[in-house]
Amino acid sequence: MGRKNNIKTFLGELPQNIFAGFVVSLIALPLGFGLALASGAPPMSGIIAAIVGGSVVAILGGSNVTITGPGNGLVVVILAAITTLGAGDMQQGFLYTLAAIVVSGVIMIILGFLRLGSLGDFFPSSAIQGMLAAIGIGIFAKQIHVMFGNLDAKGSIIDLLLQVPEGIVNFTKTDSQSVFYAGMVGVISLLIMIFYSKIRNKYFQLIPAPMWIVVLSVGMYYYFDMVSPSTYPIDKSLLINLPDNVLSSFAFPDFGKVYDFEFINAVIAITLIASIESLLSIKAVDKLDPLKRRSNVNKDIRALGLATVISGFLGGLNVVTVIARSSVNVNNKGSNRSANFFHASFLVAFILLFASELRKIPLPALAAILVYTGYKLASPENIKKVFKIGKEQLIIFLITLFTTITTNLITGILVGIFSTFIIHVIINKSFMFFIRNLLKPNVLMFTEDGKYYVSVENFSSFLNYTRLKSKLNQIPEHEDAIVDFSLCDFVDHSIMENMNNYIETFKRKGGYFEIIGLDGYKTGSEHPFALRKNIPTNLIDKSKKTVLTKRQKSVSKISKELGWSYKTTPKEVTEIPEFGYFKTRQINKVSNILSNENCALFDVEFSEGELIAKQIIKATMFYISIDEKVPEFTLDREGIFEYIYHFAGFKDIDIEDHPDFSRRFYLSGKNQFDIRSFFTDELILFFESNNYYHIEGSKNGLLIIGKERLAGVKEIKQLANFGIRLKDVIHKEEPIAVL
Repeated sequence: MGRKNNIKTFLGELPQNIFAGFVVSLIALPLGFGLALASGAPPMSGIIAAIVGGSVVAILGGSNVTITGPGNGLVVVILAAITTLGAGDMQQGFLYTLAAIVVSGVIMIILGFLRLGSLGDFFPSSAIQGMLAAIGIGIFAKQIHVMFGNLDAKGSIIDLLLQVPEGIVNFTKTDSQSVFYAGMVGVISLLIMIFYSKIRNKYFQLIPAPMWIVVLSVGMYYYFDMVSPSTYPIDKSLLINLPDNVLSSFAFPDFGKVYDFEFINAVIAITLIASIESLLSIKAVDKLDPLKRRSNVNKDIRALGLATVISGFLGGLNVVTVIARSSVNVNNKGSNRSANFFHASFLVAFILLFASELRKIPLPALAAILVYTGYKLASPENIKKVFKIGKEQLIIFLITLFTTITTNLITGILVGIFSTFIIHVIINKSFMFFIRNLLKPNVLMFTEDGKYYVSVENFSSFLNYTRLKSKLNQIPEHEDAIVDFSLCDFVDHSIMENMNNYIETFKRKGGYFEIIGLDGYKTGSEHPFALRKNIPTNLIDKSKKTVLTKRQKSVSKISKELGWSYKTTPKEVTEIPEFGYFKTRQINKVSNILSNENCALFDVEFSEGELIAKQIIKATMFYISIDEKVPEFTLDREGIFEYIYHFAGFKDIDIEDHPDFSRRFYLSGKNQFDIRSFFTDELILFFESNNYYHIEGSKNGLLIIGKERLAGVKEIKQLANFGIRLKDVIHKEEPIAVL
């Protein structure tokens, strides 16, 4: 029955997926040509990658609404490979590069079978952003000259950038009618890319900006051919060069340099960038999926690898998952992988039916699309975003960017990783802190009261994120999860960014994902993705404005609802050590204090044991101040008290006429008469009717402890609710409003 429903749903959604595939193909056609030409490859190689990728990944892939084809990130890598391997002969270099593409595809298939789709998590976020910005600058530097009709600009990325002012002057002063018209087509095309999104006419928006450029470019040719008395001014050398018979123009890889260092280097670079671009895009597109599905990353990597192998053997570029075309697919109601297949089918139709028209597209028009793409990758807005996260992130970003521009992508990303690690060492003032803890298990996951609880120790960064991720991926996204970093001395930017992704994913699926334990940590900025460093209480500068975590903001909101005061800064609390619970424990600090005249809810950090047996523990507790003297006692659930109760010599005190209470609870203390007098019928009924908490009485107060860990926001509300109602029972007051 379920299979019939799936088929019915698929057929019912077929029209919208056909339309989405058609719209995507309108973008993929000019982009496929443009990306291939920018890579130094024949224009058809980009279209082959899109057709093969759309067909193979649609059938074998593990994602739902992604679109596959040639990617922006590989332009610089493919161009470098063709130039290096060909040693000046671009055609032969392309054939060698096709062999590198095939080998790269095989490696991606192996990575997928080894379930190594998580390898992308080893790259720091800011280093990846720096690498993508460098790719954008590389695309911009080369294509802006082509946009002005200059196909002869040569040199490194920096050389090409320095030549831009001269190129603009030469364009304005050119005597060549062909170059001038071609350059004007490029400039107008760039203006279309820039202002397209600002023209909110629904009919205009039916056609994507790249296809408008194609339509107007071809329309210009026919205007001169059929209307104007003048001949078409743009020289044939500045138009797309498609073969007369596109079906007989396949190139085949040459494996003659398979053992050369340059070849191996090209394979590594192609595989690295293809994997990173695909993994980032898959993660991003999953957020856009209206049905909130999660992609099978390893299955998708295998499919992309197979598509890349086939594409390479047919003369096509790498196949990767692409974010821009995937976003267009989602926006046009694409709901499953068939949209990717239809996008490939429409490309086949365009090539077979309109090849003669496509030959009339000027190269500067396609270059303008890539100039805009390059600018978006290296936009100043991206730099501002990185800077807002923290100054150290900007340093990592810039180091990666400049290294990539001046050397190559592999060196750039490796230097980015190394610089990230060095900055983390400097921040923590310890190299051995990372070396000592790198191989230690640092993630513990268990369930409590139907909630998943994950505790992270020592440090959490891009170096060991896969351990945390493997645990989090086991949690159903419709459940409640709490991730506690209170035992972590350092949490980096990449972790914070990924945790935010989990928060959004769980929210979409109806679950609840909360991060706790970072209160009072030092941050480089107020940005929620800023790295966190734990600092001792005595080193906290209280004159500086405190940056509240999301949890602290929630606790502050709770305090306002109750009409209580709230203080985040650590302070000494003299009442706590009087309880038996702390006779064998040393209190380090108390923070996040939510209080009124006779109640307080707070986080406390304390230690157990000494020397090598010393452990740091953080927990959330509730204190009730009582006017009259309270007997010393400990109340706990029968059978588990030994885990949190450490002083001996007390017997379980039974309360007459309450056998159920005596059976369910372990009550102990020295003065049994006073304890029995304190436990009135009303108080016993309260304990029998509510959740279990560890409760201690001492002198003029009660201490309530839930778990020996920090509480999440929901648990804080429950603890506050319990403590307030318990206070009312003891004081025999009218109940007050609770959460």
